[in-house]
Amino acid sequence: MTDSNPAGACRPLRLALIAHDGRKDRMIALAREFSPRLRGCTLCATGTTGGRLAAELGLEVERLLSGPLGGDLQIGARLAVGEIDAVVFLRDPMTPQPHEPDINALVRACDVHDVPCATNVSTARLLLEQLLPRD
Repeated sequence: MTDSNPAGACRPLRLALIAHDGRKDRMIALAREFSPRLRGCTLCATGTTGGRLAAELGLEVERLLSGPLGGDLQIGARLAVGEIDAVVFLRDPMTPQPHEPDINALVRACDVHDVPCATNVSTARLLLEQLLPRD
């Protein structure tokens, strides 16, 4: 992927992938669906999600800390300095998260810096279809 990123620069799309425990299987299924197109991206993910994406799909993923240990904040910091082009964050709205303030900070950072952020599978599909067109 070189010309499909929001900034329009000739570089791979930089995509952050995050999934709560109750949504990790959905993230794997989504990434499997888009796997050929994701291979052209620079991917980062929170700990366990990144590990599963690499192990189960063979994607090259930079693994950051798990969300509760600061991974959401690491992604938010990168996003704030222009190092992330889009975020797919499959949140589990039915399960309380001990790091809810970090989650809110990341989503807020997406809004502040005008970075596309999908928080459910339907929106993620729409976002990925737009950013990662078929060749």
